[in-house]
Amino acid sequence: MKQLLLVFIGGGFGSVLRYVIGKYLNNSETGIPYGTFMANILGSLLIGIILGLAAKNEALTENHTLILATGFCGGFTTFSAFAYENHVFLKSGDFMSFALYTIASFVVGFLAVFAGMYIIK
Repeated sequence: MKQLLLVFIGGGFGSVLRYVIGKYLNNSETGIPYGTFMANILGSLLIGIILGLAAKNEALTENHTLILATGFCGGFTTFSAFAYENHVFLKSGDFMSFALYTIASFVVGFLAVFAGMYIIK
């Protein structure tokens, strides 16, 4: 039960922060989802750092990992918003934005995870 509560608390904080970032960075005029992109990239960097710390001589406990990686990063990053925003690009015929956003999200996201783990080394 304690583990569920830790994930719940971390996820709540992550979701609220993602909402705030999206509210201020997503551009409704151009439709470019800067906020979602930023949340997903920062979340990828953070999970690399968190899991790097957890793996490095057990610097974090299982409970720390649950609240930070599973809870906070899980609530902060958002695949569903990413998928919906890509749907909007495709529906409007904006194939260039779709391709750039998708490729940049995957490539920069993976690089951010590796960077986070590298920082901890």
